[in-house]
Amino acid sequence: MHAISSWEEVPLFESETAEAAFWQETRVDLRLMENSTVPGGELGESVSITLRMDPRLLSRIKRVARSRYLNYQSMIKQWISERLESEMRDR
Repeated sequence: MHAISSWEEVPLFESETAEAAFWQETRVDLRLMENSTVPGGELGESVSITLRMDPRLLSRIKRVARSRYLNYQSMIKQWISERLESEMRDR
């Protein structure tokens, strides 16, 4: 099994199957994993942004978030993250 010692060694994958095959034969070096985690379980600092939005759209988003028992801002971040992953996969 091959161990990577830098995140740059992880390629961009053409498919989830290719990614699964890579990780089946590869592991992350313990030092890299330790250096990648932030004490306290935080993923790093957040940056505040201002986003202008139609009030009716925001109300609809909040309603969907409530139905899923989520904070609407967290749900928006999740949607953005999922879409970004999709866009990167489609490249």
